[in-house]
Amino acid sequence: MFEGWDAVVLARAQFAFTMSFHIVFPAFSIGLASYLAVLEALWLITKREVYINLFNYWLKIFAVAFGMGVVSGIVMSYQFGTNWSSFADKTGPVIGPMMAYEVLTAFFLEAGFLGVMLFGLSRVGPRLHFLATLMVAIGTLISAFWILSANSWMQTPAGHAVNADGQFVAADWLKVIFNPSFPYRLVHMVLAAYLTTSLVVGAVGAWHLLRDQHLAGARVMFSMAMWMATLVAPIQILAGDQHGLNTLEHQPAKVMAMEGHFQSHKDGAPLILFGWPDQKDAKVKYAIEVPKLSSLILKHSLDAPLAGLDTVPRENWPPVPIIFWAFRIMVGLGFLIMGLGLFSLLMRWRGMMYQSQLLHRFAVLMGPAGFIAVLAGWITTETGRQPFTVYGLLRTTDSASPLAAPAVGSSLIAFIIVYFAVFIAGVIYILRLMAQPPHPGEQGPATNIPARAAGITPAAGAAVEGAR
Repeated sequence: MFEGWDAVVLARAQFAFTMSFHIVFPAFSIGLASYLAVLEALWLITKREVYINLFNYWLKIFAVAFGMGVVSGIVMSYQFGTNWSSFADKTGPVIGPMMAYEVLTAFFLEAGFLGVMLFGLSRVGPRLHFLATLMVAIGTLISAFWILSANSWMQTPAGHAVNADGQFVAADWLKVIFNPSFPYRLVHMVLAAYLTTSLVVGAVGAWHLLRDQHLAGARVMFSMAMWMATLVAPIQILAGDQHGLNTLEHQPAKVMAMEGHFQSHKDGAPLILFGWPDQKDAKVKYAIEVPKLSSLILKHSLDAPLAGLDTVPRENWPPVPIIFWAFRIMVGLGFLIMGLGLFSLLMRWRGMMYQSQLLHRFAVLMGPAGFIAVLAGWITTETGRQPFTVYGLLRTTDSASPLAAPAVGSSLIAFIIVYFAVFIAGVIYILRLMAQPPHPGEQGPATNIPARAAGITPAAGAAVEGAR
C-alpha cells in the first residue's frame, strides 16, 4: 500500500500525529494541577464551601486528562526506538539522561502523590491532602522543565562534544540543561499551559452562566479564569517576543520562515501580515505587508537590515508555508486571548461580569483557543528546526531507522485508528463532566473501590471457616 512512499516522511507524520494528540493533555494538566492547588489553598484559608466544590469538580476532569497524557506520552516515546533509532543512538548520551531525570524526579513525584490527591481527602486530612496536591502540581512543572530542556537542546545544542563513535556526549551538563533557548521556551510553554487551562475553565463557567447567572461555582471559576487571561496574556505576548529575539540569534532560518522573508532587506524589512508563501519561486504571493515593521519588531529600528532565506543554502530551508501560517495562527490567537481578558476587565469594571451574555459567548468560543495556539506554536518550533533533528548538526534523514515505508505506514494507520477511538471517547467523557455545573457538596472521584483483593471476600472467608 505504501510502496514508493518516503519512509522518513511517514515516520515524521507518525511522530507529528502522536505528538499533536499528546501535547494538549500535558498543557492542560500542568495548568489544571496548579489551579487545583490554588482552589484547595483558598478553601483551607477561607473555609468557603464553593472552593472545595470546585476542587472536587475539576479533580475528576484532571484525573481523566492526566491519564490520557501519560498514555499518549508513553506511546510517543517508543518511536525513538522504532522509527528514530539512529537519532536515539547518536543523541542518547545527552537526551537519555534528561528523560530519565524527568521520570525519577517528576513522574515518581506525581505518581507517589496522585492517589492521595484523588482519593485521600477524607482519609489523610486537609493539610496532608493539600501537600499531595501541591506535590502533583510541582511534579507537572518539573516534568515540563526536563522535557523542554531536552527539546531545547535539540533546538540550540550546547555543552556537548562528539565521541569517536559519532555520538553527542555531555561535556558540561549545566550548559546542556540550560542551553540558550531553554529559559525562554520554559517560560513561554508554562504560561501557555496556564492560559490554556484558564480558557477551558472560563468557557465552562461561561457556559453555565448562560443558563443560570446565579450559580456560585460558575461565577467563581469564571472570575478566576478571566483574571488569569487578563494578567497573563500580555505577559505571554512579551515572553513570546523575547523568545522570538532569542530564536533570531540562534535559529535565524526559522525566523525568516516565520516572517516569510525569502529575500534579504538592506533598508528595513516589512512585516508580512498575510500572503501565500511559494517556496519553489521563493516569494510570498498576494502579500499584505506593513513597510519596515518587521525590522522595528526584531531589531528595534525601522531601517535595520534583515537577512532572508537567500542567504541560506536551499537544502537547509525549513518548510516555509507551514511555519508561516502556524506562526500567524498562534500570534492571532494570543491577541484574541488578550482581547478576551480586556473585555472581561471592562465588564468587571461596569459590574456586568456575570450578566454580559456577549462576554460569556466570547469565552465559550475561546475555550479551545489555548489548545490550538499550543499546537500552532509547537508546529512552528518543530517544523522550523527542519531539516535537522539537532539544529545544524544532525539531519532528519540521518536520524531515521532503516525501515521500509510499508512498515512505518502500517503502524501510522494503526495509531490513527486507535488514537481516534480511545481519545475521542476520553474527550467526550470530559465534555460530559463539564456539561454539568458544580453543585453544593460536590464529590471528587468515586472512592467506592473494593477494599479486598479479587476472590478474597467476607463470604469466601466465611465458607473457608465453615469448611474447617
